[in-house]
Amino acid sequence: MPETDCQTVQVKLADRSYQIGIGPDLLANIDQFIDRTGQWVVITDQTVDSLYGERFCDSLSSSDNDVHRLVVADGEHSKSIEVVDRLWQEMIQIGIDRRATVIALGGGVVGDLAGFVAATYLRGLDLVQIPTSLLAQVDSSVGGKVGVNLPQGKNLVGAFWQPQQVIIDTQVLQTLDARQFHAGMAEVIKYAVILSNDFFDWLGENALAIEKRQPHSLQEMIARCCQFKADVVAEDERETTGQRAILNYGHTLGHAIEAVCGYGKFLHGEAIAIGMDFAIRLACQLGRVSDVEIERQRKLLTAFALPIDVPDVEPEKLIEAMYRDKKTTDTKLNFILPDRIGNVDLIRDVDVSTIEALLTRE
Repeated sequence: MPETDCQTVQVKLADRSYQIGIGPDLLANIDQFIDRTGQWVVITDQTVDSLYGERFCDSLSSSDNDVHRLVVADGEHSKSIEVVDRLWQEMIQIGIDRRATVIALGGGVVGDLAGFVAATYLRGLDLVQIPTSLLAQVDSSVGGKVGVNLPQGKNLVGAFWQPQQVIIDTQVLQTLDARQFHAGMAEVIKYAVILSNDFFDWLGENALAIEKRQPHSLQEMIARCCQFKADVVAEDERETTGQRAILNYGHTLGHAIEAVCGYGKFLHGEAIAIGMDFAIRLACQLGRVSDVEIERQRKLLTAFALPIDVPDVEPEKLIEAMYRDKKTTDTKLNFILPDRIGNVDLIRDVDVSTIEALLTRE
């Protein structure tokens, strides 16, 4: 990375190690951060394309670069096999070969989708993640999880495919709408609950500066989240030891809400916020935390306008969807639950009647 205001975080994965660059105005100087030449496939969505697509691709273009821009519709519905197939077909028609690099320019949907395309086309192309939403910057762009949804559940088809680098331009968050920004804060708060009480307190103390999107506060917050995730991924890249599972705090119910209510009704971060509130109440029901921890988490979630109430759907449908969660083993429901702010554990075989009773009391 060049010497700028950019901070770097290293994801240490032996020969798959890479850097995350974090700072303002990195897109405007993208040629300083991507120094390779060749074929480039930029995958983005309609909104991001209208803001940055043409200018970004022009900055990559040169006599030594062959840049192609592929645009998909906004929203979770683009994370589908049908859209993947369309992108594969377009790449074949263009003549993309194994020397090409895929750039994911967009939020979490684009990152997951483009990453899956990179992992599967010609058995794998190099990938660069350039996340433009807060949620993608702090979470989904880092760690190599890529994939698409099925009607039965979220991210049920996918792969582990690490990027060559991640470039995070904090300035793009100034154009992010408030709902998307707040949805990203759910993943930020998740890191605090699962890994750091000190970070949790820092978020509370800096909530106003974060809400105003003050550049220094945003950069520090994003860098800390990326470091948290980099450390977890380095310890358990493919979820073989169980350590990486802690990153799914709030996701068991959150993914179920997305599937049952229809992708798009709730943003991913909104569903995860509801799942986090449910998880900490479940932890209280099991005697792991007190009402004090519930209120601390609720105060921080609601400070960023995040929902906490489970939607009015049949509990049985949510439970059925939870059984399709990737943490479910031997038809037993497993949850990531805190025992205090800053530490969580994987709790196996949670009694279904306890879950149903807690959902019914909503």
